[in-house]
Amino acid sequence: MRGVLTLPAASEQAGVVDSIVLGLLVISILIVLLVTALIVGFSVRYRRGSPAPRGPLPSFARRDLEMSYVAGTALMALFLFIWAAVTLVSLGQPVRNAVEIHVEAKQWMWKTRHPNGAREINELHLPVGEDIRLVMTSQDVIHSFFVPAFRVKMDVLPGRFTEIRLRAIQTGDFVLRCAEYCGTLHARMTGRVVVMDPGPFARWLAAQPQADDIAKEGEALFVGFGCAGCHTPGSSVHAPDLRGIYGRPVHLSDTRVVQADEAYIRDSILQPRHDIVAGYAPIMPSFSGLVSDADLERLVAYVRSLREGSGP
Repeated sequence: MRGVLTLPAASEQAGVVDSIVLGLLVISILIVLLVTALIVGFSVRYRRGSPAPRGPLPSFARRDLEMSYVAGTALMALFLFIWAAVTLVSLGQPVRNAVEIHVEAKQWMWKTRHPNGAREINELHLPVGEDIRLVMTSQDVIHSFFVPAFRVKMDVLPGRFTEIRLRAIQTGDFVLRCAEYCGTLHARMTGRVVVMDPGPFARWLAAQPQADDIAKEGEALFVGFGCAGCHTPGSSVHAPDLRGIYGRPVHLSDTRVVQADEAYIRDSILQPRHDIVAGYAPIMPSFSGLVSDADLERLVAYVRSLREGSGP
């Protein structure tokens, strides 16, 4: 299937984005035709020497015309905003059991890492028909992960995690680009996304050199930094139990309730005194400047992997 820009619509998101683009295109064409028709019509009707009346409009007619124009334009803008916002927000809703792949950008390459530890450079292999969650960060400057055939684009920022959720519906090789100017070799920061049927993808993944997954590396850091000494359920230090905390509401000492997402976990490591959990003393030291962005990503992945009944 071809998209509105003669590109393949290779993901579920592509059809939705294409419908928005087509809608905006149709509305724009209709407005241009209307304005053109009015200009041509008035030019003919009120040409020099025509008998058309040229007196001033009644004040009420002029006022009603102006109000109708302003109200119509405002309603159209509001409709387009709500349509696009609701549609795009729905595409970013969390999907349970999505395959999580980590993407790291640096001048001038894309590094990807699969759940089993398999790594790629400037390539990303995906299975068709499966929900994928890309968790992305940058080692240096702002980049932008852009796959035109998927109609997905997201800025990749240093010191932060951004993410894309997608489901590929068509196999093949698709271009991956950086859509944010990131330096002198920005134009060469390209790669490809290879979408495969589940069987061939499983065989490809099994054939790749594997290492500890990112959560396993995070567990080693968790122990190495001494976090396990406080957050283990049997510890003598009174600290929050992290088992199953990810995605759950957390009650803070200032009566606020926040969700334990990636940003919360990251901030709790770097600024532990900012959001203090209700019932606990602010005794955790800050690890700001002690952990790199890569290590922080591993720690967050480990905490996210903990489930009820498991132990740090």
